[in-house]
Amino acid sequence: MPTAWTVRAITWAMFPILVLLTLVEVGSGLVLNRFEAQLLRYPTLLALVPVTIGTAGNLGSILAARLSTAFHLGTLSFDIRDDTLTGNALATIALSVSIFPIVGIGAWSLTALTGMTRLELWRVVIIALLAGVCLAVLATCVTVITTYLAYQLELDPDDVVLPAVTNICDVLGVIVLFLVVQILV
Repeated sequence: MPTAWTVRAITWAMFPILVLLTLVEVGSGLVLNRFEAQLLRYPTLLALVPVTIGTAGNLGSILAARLSTAFHLGTLSFDIRDDTLTGNALATIALSVSIFPIVGIGAWSLTALTGMTRLELWRVVIIALLAGVCLAVLATCVTVITTYLAYQLELDPDDVVLPAVTNICDVLGVIVLFLVVQILV
């Protein structure tokens, strides 16, 4: 694993990843633009977008930090029977079940304060919960895969996994949220 902490080494390792992730973020904006009419029709969804994708990215980031620490300690084996791997992955998904209903209630409450609520509270909570749990599963998969790829490519997971997870969760978050909305609205 490269250990040089020079500007050149860090730039060489990070620049291609950041360019690729910038393109991923542009994709997120394009997907979001496609659903603009629905966002304007239901302001609660507009409030739900950033907090949903941000929370999914945060869950993935927490898992990434835990896996990176385990990797550096030599306690991560990338085996499905590895307690560190499966325990942290399951905890991430379980946490999403408890946090995303709160996200839904918060988004609905904020739009209710402005008088722009056009969806029922229960519907917003269900949308947030279903989208959030799906995103947590996807964020877990993305985190494990990118941590493994970083290991295989001899890159430091601390440098590449967090930016990859948060950027990919932005795109997946928009897609998953609007798939759930299409089913429930």
